[in-house]
Amino acid sequence: MRLSLYQVDAFTDRLFGGNPAAVVPLEEWLPEATMQAIATENNLSETAFFVREGEGYGLRWFTPVAEIDLAGHPTLATAYVIFRFIKPSARELMFRTMKAGTLAVTRHGDELAMDFPARPPEPCAVPPTLMPALGKPPVKVLASRDYMAVYESAADVAALKPDFGAIAKLDRMAVIATAPGEGDIDFVSRFFAPAHNINEDPVTGSAHCTLIPYWAERLGKTRLKARQISARVGDLSCEHRGERVTIAGRCVLYLEGAITL
Repeated sequence: MRLSLYQVDAFTDRLFGGNPAAVVPLEEWLPEATMQAIATENNLSETAFFVREGEGYGLRWFTPVAEIDLAGHPTLATAYVIFRFIKPSARELMFRTMKAGTLAVTRHGDELAMDFPARPPEPCAVPPTLMPALGKPPVKVLASRDYMAVYESAADVAALKPDFGAIAKLDRMAVIATAPGEGDIDFVSRFFAPAHNINEDPVTGSAHCTLIPYWAERLGKTRLKARQISARVGDLSCEHRGERVTIAGRCVLYLEGAITL
């Protein structure tokens, strides 16, 4: 069996920026163990698999170690592949997911906009190991799916040197570090998920389901510009819409190939 494989840099307009995702179109679902093995072999933060289902698509995401409930940059990358290679005349795509409901992606020129659920952060008990794991204490810690550590400045977030071993032992999937941005950037972030074999994810769409509600309320605005300040850097256009958020960005194709099973 030969399967098409695409690798796409998401949330960037330049090659080798943003977050690379693998995208694998399927005629029908493969066994979970096979999809997991492909994702492990790809060794990217996520590999997306999709299957045509009527007028829409089924979509699943795997890290190198596990299937996950929601992922942003591989959804953006999957939409890019479909718009470019499969349905170039389409303006909107609908993805059915197992745990995140139906997700829409619309095309606006070179930018693709995802309709995702909002996951507002809430006050939480702070594990005693979180502060030392981050190295520098944040001014506030909140949580949704992930812990969110809020800092005073982008420089504070950029300077973090986390203890990934300690973060991997926390009771939530990952840790988001965030702070106000500078210039036309409303807020910045970094994302650490060593429990999923991703010490630092370059650009994390799903984390913005939590970041957008927080910064929209704090800044008193619904449209925001975000930057994830990893080594690769990613830019996101965001909108808070109550129980939903819009997360938009661009993509660049890096690779077209085939998997032989």
